Amino acid sequence: MFGLIVFGIAFSFLLFFAHSAFYHSGEMGNARLVIIPKGFGLSDIAKYLEKNGVIKNRYVLIFGAKLLGVSTELKAGEYEFPARVQPSKVLEFLSAGRTLIRQVTIPEGLTSAQIVRLLENEKTLSGFITKIPKEGSLFPETYNYSFGDTRATILARMKKKMDIKLREAWGRRDKTIPIKNVYEALTLASIIEKETAKREERFLIASVFTNRLSKKMRLQSDPTVTYGMSLNDLSRPISRADLKRETLHNTYVVRGLPKTPICNPGGASIEAALNPARTDFFYFVAKGSGFHSFSKTLVEHNKNVRKWRSMRQKLK
Repeated sequence: MFGLIVFGIAFSFLLFFAHSAFYHSGEMGNARLVIIPKGFGLSDIAKYLEKNGVIKNRYVLIFGAKLLGVSTELKAGEYEFPARVQPSKVLEFLSAGRTLIRQVTIPEGLTSAQIVRLLENEKTLSGFITKIPKEGSLFPETYNYSFGDTRATILARMKKKMDIKLREAWGRRDKTIPIKNVYEALTLASIIEKETAKREERFLIASVFTNRLSKKMRLQSDPTVTYGMSLNDLSRPISRADLKRETLHNTYVVRGLPKTPICNPGGASIEAALNPARTDFFYFVAKGSGFHSFSKTLVEHNKNVRKWRSMRQKLK
């Protein structure tokens, strides 16, 4: 009888110690990133966290998991545990799968090949990209992901987002514009994207290209020339020979829109392509600081060109 009493007291003391330790602040001085590998069970996870200094005693975590009935619900992934985290909070993170959320930002105006290179440089993504997606098919935005997510999954999300954005914008389009389908809208939007980074100018630039398309004039957009150049030549200025070079994208040679988009445009450029400003402008020229001067006639345009060239020379 005495032995049973002693055992009961010792067991009660053990339960009290385990319960207290489970909810007591830990000793880890700083926040820590830990990756729980796939296939780890409760015992493996507890041992791993103890080894990495997240918890002091693995058995306290095992006790808590069994007590709360979550032994089989702990999830693999990358976790960021705060300093002095309680074992109870560690278990809460693991059972809820509250992994660290990472982000990758895809800027507007990149080509599909550039986006693939950007994703390849994200070392916390997994898998390989074996084929460059079609130009213009990826929507530029900031995407959240967790450690181990695949690059292919991010690309699939970007494609889906672009499809949605195009479909929504097409439904709000100005039906008087000379754009026959969504792909033409995407192609025009890609040119607008490369012509200006100023949101307020996109609708004006869109009006120039729309007016030119309506009059069956060549678009004469420099970015379409650059897109057709060798990657080794992109650092040099466009030459007169480049303007005359016959490619599928050079709109100084090709009438109408180029064969494909020349980049992956953002939402603002898509909206501008489908709802351009109503103007009489047929020309524009860069005037510095990312802005442009717009004109209705070639005479006025040439005057603007001379003016801004002269200013650039003086600045040099």
